[in-house]
Amino acid sequence: MEATIEEIEKVVTQLPKDQLRKFRDWFYKYDSDIWDNQIEKDITDGKLDFLVKEATSEYKAGNSKKL
Repeated sequence: MEATIEEIEKVVTQLPKDQLRKFRDWFYKYDSDIWDNQIEKDITDGKLDFLVKEATSEYKAGNSKKL
């Protein structure tokens, strides 16, 4: 059985503070893992190669500065 967003929202708003903290920590990690996996897939698939080429071109053209 799938819960609707509205049902999930209702449950979350009723959580005690300690459970809300645990949920927030869990969700932050869950969401970060999804993002990390997508970035890794995009890198493997070559979808970000254009960024490397652009940065390399800018560097070779002298359009960079030391941090």
